[in-house]
Amino acid sequence: MKKIIFVLALSIGTMTAFAQEEVTEQATETAVEATETIDEANVVASQDSFSEIAAEELPEAVTEAVSKNYPTASIDKAFINESNQYKLEVSLEDGTAGTLYADENGNWIEM
Repeated sequence: MKKIIFVLALSIGTMTAFAQEEVTEQATETAVEATETIDEANVVASQDSFSEIAAEELPEAVTEAVSKNYPTASIDKAFINESNQYKLEVSLEDGTAGTLYADENGNWIEM
């Protein structure tokens, strides 16, 4: 009887863990959509501490990471924050566009 109750408790705990993960993914997708909308409107939010810089000012490690991982990408805009993290607005040859985040060593960051 104790084993059945223990298995039941573990099963319920596992189900709630999956439910929380799904909610987090939905919240992340919503946040990404909101960020893309803001970027498209070229509105700088007061929370966004990134300042625009010229693409030529990017460290070589960052530009190499873009060319290595996204060979058909071109950097449209570049931004930097106080922590030397870079926000890159890139577009691919097929017309798709996106935003990438990297540190000063060319390591990708998830924001």
